[in-house]
Amino acid sequence: MGFTVTEKSLSIFAKEAKIIGEKLSKICENRRPKSLYEPCQYILQNPGKRLRPFLVLAFSQLYNNNKSKPYNAALAVELLHNFSLVHDDIMDNSDTRRGRMTLHVKYDLSVAILAGDNLLALAYEYLLKDCKGDRGIEAAKKFTQCLIEICEGQSLDKDFEKLSNVTIDEYFIMISKKTAALLKMCCEIGSIIGNADKKAISSAAKYGYYLGVAFQLMDDLLDVTGDEVEVGKPLGSDLIEGKKTFLLLKSLELANNSDKGKLLKLIKNNGISKEEVQEYKNIYERCGTISIAQNEIKKYTDLAIKSLKNAANEKIKKTLISIALHMAKR
Repeated sequence: MGFTVTEKSLSIFAKEAKIIGEKLSKICENRRPKSLYEPCQYILQNPGKRLRPFLVLAFSQLYNNNKSKPYNAALAVELLHNFSLVHDDIMDNSDTRRGRMTLHVKYDLSVAILAGDNLLALAYEYLLKDCKGDRGIEAAKKFTQCLIEICEGQSLDKDFEKLSNVTIDEYFIMISKKTAALLKMCCEIGSIIGNADKKAISSAAKYGYYLGVAFQLMDDLLDVTGDEVEVGKPLGSDLIEGKKTFLLLKSLELANNSDKGKLLKLIKNNGISKEEVQEYKNIYERCGTISIAQNEIKKYTDLAIKSLKNAANEKIKKTLISIALHMAKR
């Protein structure tokens, strides 16, 4: 589409991500009891891009060039995101995340549940600091609806583990809730707080949604094509756990009888061994599913970029374009 990622275009993101990280590190300071806030602080120290809070800040300025920045609302979405990670790790029985022990492993299950709940409460505490008047009520409603959708998406994802037949359409419904809903909401509340009009808010929602879908498709792809250090988990983890990813579901549609039999065996056994990962990657390659996923990622990335055409702040627009392109090439 003629756009390129440059270090300069991402410098705004890097600068704000640093500020957000510093503010996150202070959220649990001087709060008691230590038994609650120490685990909360531990999860907030997880390395992360801080993309979601940045989207709040970016969209608050994208259409009206506002000078004030809603840092509290930005922190709120990061707290909400971390709440979801804590509970996801518990439900998935994950031992590590990004090379660090998960909360329920480092402490225990009860501590992790309570800390996760507290992160959600803190999220609302910070959100309400930036939500004033009718606009604030609208932003809070979007935030709450997103929380509901995240829970629905996680429930669908768990349901998929028990189902032998999941369609591509059902997969997209699941990721639209579990992954895309949060990015969409970040863009929406940023534009709402930034006093954007309805058309601009709708455009913001589209950017977040399309970016979220591309993000999840890329995560599915990186499970078999990525670098273990960058991905933060062993390659083939989704195959080993039997997750119904885009690659698996699309390959079921396209595979020959022999390969389809192996894919159905994976589903029946709820996963494969580590030694079989390469064999199943080869199936994906024979089906052409890896290139299909790459094309889907490009399609949704292009749609995200197209949604920014009426943005007023060119500097931030370029940054958001660069973020979309950068994520599509992770």
